[in-house]
Amino acid sequence: MTVLRNSLARGVCLLMAGTLLGGCGAQVAERSSGEVPERFPVTLTNCERERTYERPPEKVVTNDIGITEIMFALGLEDRMAGYFLSDGQRSGVRSSPWSESFEKVPHLGEEIDMEGVRAANADMVFAGWNYGFGETARFTPERLSGEGIDAYVLSESCRTGSGDERGIMPPLEALYTDIRNLGELFGVRERAERLVSEYETTVERARKDTDGQRPTVFLYDSGRSEPVTSGNGGAADQIIEKAGGRNVFHDLDDSWTTVSWETVLRADPDAILINDYGDKTSREKIEFLRNHPTFSKIEAVRENRFLTLPYAALVEGPRNPSAVRRTAEFLDTVPEDDQR
Repeated sequence: MTVLRNSLARGVCLLMAGTLLGGCGAQVAERSSGEVPERFPVTLTNCERERTYERPPEKVVTNDIGITEIMFALGLEDRMAGYFLSDGQRSGVRSSPWSESFEKVPHLGEEIDMEGVRAANADMVFAGWNYGFGETARFTPERLSGEGIDAYVLSESCRTGSGDERGIMPPLEALYTDIRNLGELFGVRERAERLVSEYETTVERARKDTDGQRPTVFLYDSGRSEPVTSGNGGAADQIIEKAGGRNVFHDLDDSWTTVSWETVLRADPDAILINDYGDKTSREKIEFLRNHPTFSKIEAVRENRFLTLPYAALVEGPRNPSAVRRTAEFLDTVPEDDQR
């Protein structure tokens, strides 16, 4: 990856200040002095459980691009020991308003695990269920706690209590919750509130009032035999809704899940949102849909109604508000006669 020149970085920050405050040289409160601030211990509600932190974390390890960008947006680069990021998210780093921060903070590897966390001498891990945490890999907040390492779980990924289903609050509320919680934990409350206020303003300005007719949207993440998409627990669902559309899989109580092509065909979406990440480029994904023996026949494909957004905009993270704006602008191009 190429580091942006300082002048270009300043220009990007000024251009995107309305929704992406935080990537331009923030000052962080309570830098380490060896003493625990008087406000500790701090107890936060995370995934409907109280978690108590005895001291401010100083060597945080994150997993996934959206999670890492939350730390960057809060100006917490100097509290990080590093981040884990898969190769499929590299294009998202290149397009990130915090590309310089990704260069400064160590990239620890593609897949997070206990060995990598120990090697980084981490005192906290910020990850999520299916965003690093998982029983099959034996990498859980409980296991970290057993080794004296704190954990914070991405709120979008909180489990409902029904199997592995995720999503206990609206996704944008999850983003605001995490920003406020981390602002409290790291002593940057004013910055956190400023971010939330700016994000809420961006979403409200982009929000579309409808008369009951909304263009329907199918989010295509990946998958050939069965497509991966987003249910109502994922950030993508609320991005579509706030932009004036309707996710064709809104009734699925999960964040990211697999469906059948038959159900997508029955839904006959008015537009298609492409998640740009993974081992297939967005162009390859669109070509696959155009050449699919049955899906290629729906009007959205024939009329080329595709919008591509980076993965980092479609999972919980500080790019969500600008994704609402971009999606709203795109849905304005869908003819009203084709909306339902």
